[in-house]
Amino acid sequence: MNHATSGKLRSVILGVGSYLPKRIVSNADLEKSLDTTDEWIVQRTGIRQRHVAGEDEQTSRLGLHAAEAALADAGLKAIDLDLIIVATSTPDFTFPAVATQIQAGLGMTNGAAFDIQAVCSGFIFALSTADKFLTSGSHRRALVIGAETFSRLLDWTDRSTCVLFGDGAAAVVLEAQSGKGTVCDRGVLTSHLRSDGHYRDKLYVDGGPSTTQTTGHLRMAGREVFRHAVGMVTDVVSQAFETTGTSAADLDWFVPHQANRRIIEASAEKLGIAPNKVVLTIDLHGNTSAASIPLALAVASADGRIKRGDLVMIEAMGGGFTWGSALIRW
Repeated sequence: MNHATSGKLRSVILGVGSYLPKRIVSNADLEKSLDTTDEWIVQRTGIRQRHVAGEDEQTSRLGLHAAEAALADAGLKAIDLDLIIVATSTPDFTFPAVATQIQAGLGMTNGAAFDIQAVCSGFIFALSTADKFLTSGSHRRALVIGAETFSRLLDWTDRSTCVLFGDGAAAVVLEAQSGKGTVCDRGVLTSHLRSDGHYRDKLYVDGGPSTTQTTGHLRMAGREVFRHAVGMVTDVVSQAFETTGTSAADLDWFVPHQANRRIIEASAEKLGIAPNKVVLTIDLHGNTSAASIPLALAVASADGRIKRGDLVMIEAMGGGFTWGSALIRW
């Protein structure tokens, strides 16, 4: 069923919401159990604290709270949705999908709900997928959620990884609306997704159902990831500019995946994006993988920085490797 009769369908963001676990772990807290310092962590990553989920705070619970907040922000109820996509690498169970648990938690029995796994790029992959459903005319409204409990994957004795990550969830509500087909339209204007499985050993988890029958721990070759990240990110952002005929000067906000402050600053500089247009939340949240971009969107929307009509670029790079960008008119 097509929900518009003229113009080009766009996936417009109607609302955004987030949820963070109650427990905050500061760098000073980590100093007590690891051979590290607050100064070392801040200098190399920009991270000052992270939220860590409690025993009763599973990925689905974090995602459900974020979903409810996003629906409230949009002025909608679960019955108004016909699609839920959750980006996560830390599901409660091997199956069923986190999305179906959130669907049940919302009291929603219609539509479809499924997960997408693209690690830190997950939210962009999920947003792009939802965009395809909505702009095809097959679905009307979608809830796209990034939710993670990465603390469950960490080796808390490995100071090179455990200081980097945090837990959290955030969500956006999308609606198919008719636009004119120009960059002035509200909604997702373009998205670009990439992956290359040759880099698996640079960032991965050393366990899984089919190999070790365990969850495993996150392992990362940090310098290698850093080396590839800037080039990959700038490639897909440049492609978004080229596709839409826009440039860094046209952007109101650059909302990157919050993995490392130095990667973010190097990418922005290479792309010619002014520092005052970059949204940074890594100091407060750490790297929350698929939740990181929507958490940053939620912060910048709530504090009034991102306003209706603003041009917003999001980008990410994650394990796999996966990477992607999306240009959105808010």
